[in-house]
Amino acid sequence: MRIILLVAGLIVLLAAAPLALLVLSTETVLKLDPAPKIIGFQTPLHIHVENSHGARWITVDVKQDGKSHETRVAQAKEQHMFPDRHVKPQDVTINLGKQSTPDLHDGKATVTVTAVSNDFRGKSNSASIEVEVMTAPPRISADGAQHYINQGGSEMVTFTPGGAWTEAGVRVGDYTFRSFPLPNHPGQYFSLFAMFWSLPVDTPFSVYASNPTGATAKAGFWTKIFPKQFRKSTIALENMNLERMVGGIDPDGKIPGDLVQRFVYINNEMRKQNNKTLADLRFQSEQKFLWTGAFLPMVDSTVESRFADDRTYTWQGKKVDEQTHLGFDLAKLAHSPIPASNDGKVVWADNLGIYGNCIVIDHGFGLMTIYGHLSEFLVKKGEMVRKAQVIGKTGTTGLAGGDHLHFSMMVDGVQVNAVEWWDPHWIRDRILSRMDVTMPEEAVKGGYPQRTNQPTSRKVRKKHR
Repeated sequence: MRIILLVAGLIVLLAAAPLALLVLSTETVLKLDPAPKIIGFQTPLHIHVENSHGARWITVDVKQDGKSHETRVAQAKEQHMFPDRHVKPQDVTINLGKQSTPDLHDGKATVTVTAVSNDFRGKSNSASIEVEVMTAPPRISADGAQHYINQGGSEMVTFTPGGAWTEAGVRVGDYTFRSFPLPNHPGQYFSLFAMFWSLPVDTPFSVYASNPTGATAKAGFWTKIFPKQFRKSTIALENMNLERMVGGIDPDGKIPGDLVQRFVYINNEMRKQNNKTLADLRFQSEQKFLWTGAFLPMVDSTVESRFADDRTYTWQGKKVDEQTHLGFDLAKLAHSPIPASNDGKVVWADNLGIYGNCIVIDHGFGLMTIYGHLSEFLVKKGEMVRKAQVIGKTGTTGLAGGDHLHFSMMVDGVQVNAVEWWDPHWIRDRILSRMDVTMPEEAVKGGYPQRTNQPTSRKVRKKHR
């Protein structure tokens, strides 16, 4: 009897051992980060594998038209029945595409990654993604127009991308400007772009087309740059109401330092943060023109500061900061009504640091106007407005030394000189004519705020070529 029990126990142990090994087997977690949507001639696929027992092997299978092309990309040195317990996560990179799989052709395919756990059970786990195979390189050709560009100014170029491309636009030095389909011109695209005020006159300009495989095509286009001299000024902080300005922006004293140090932080670091917030609004822009004709400034106002004025700030005769003023300061009577510069949609109506109470209107395709230092909002975010509609009133909020409107324009996140957009001739010659668009004469009439020696429209057209 004792022998029978001993044998029975041995049988149970022999049966339980494999069962225990099966129970102890682990799942494999697979992450494809980032998961490519397009593969071309040679596109990297990054695979992250997590399994406390490790992976016995990892395979990648590219399947197209019912044909599989499987590759083993990793294999353990030893296969384990009694597995390790604390194997570190594994990262593997493999290049997919025409180079490694010559049979691939342009079109859809499926990529499947499979990992087998390195234990008794050897469980398989897989992750699959759908991809587009693009082997034809992108192409691009720009228009043949002459592009006269002012430092700090705007321009527009049209072009035709081709081949396998997913992104196209304009590059101005290190800046990239998006593109959009050219209305009523199938296959053609356009970009509104800008030359940042501080870029050198030899900055390269090009149109480009690219795809996620890394393939890029680019082409130059005819440009002539007009350098500009921007005004310089010195502002003594003793003459400014720092307590009102700093206290209005930082009423709880969260910014460390004395009054001047707090002002410098706001004027410098907060300015960068606020300008990034403004630039990021371009991603909310409508992909259609919302505006009509020349943009309208606050007429009968006095220009107190101009675009790209270089300001040096001093305290007790010593320089403490230097910033560039990227807009126009337009002053009238206190709490004067502010007209919308053109038709559009309000994408911001809230406080914004140095700009105080601020409104931003989207005019489509990345073109926006900025209205700062308001004392009162008369519109709200999401509201559609018409040209000349009163949207708010001037004030002293933010870093405003006195009651005025800070007005600026942005082209795809870059602040530009608004003078060009106030000029109906520039609008007609640089934008509308290249889109084969005509407007009634009354729709293109613009205006200028008052300032000393303000040029006429004819002179402005010549000056701002």
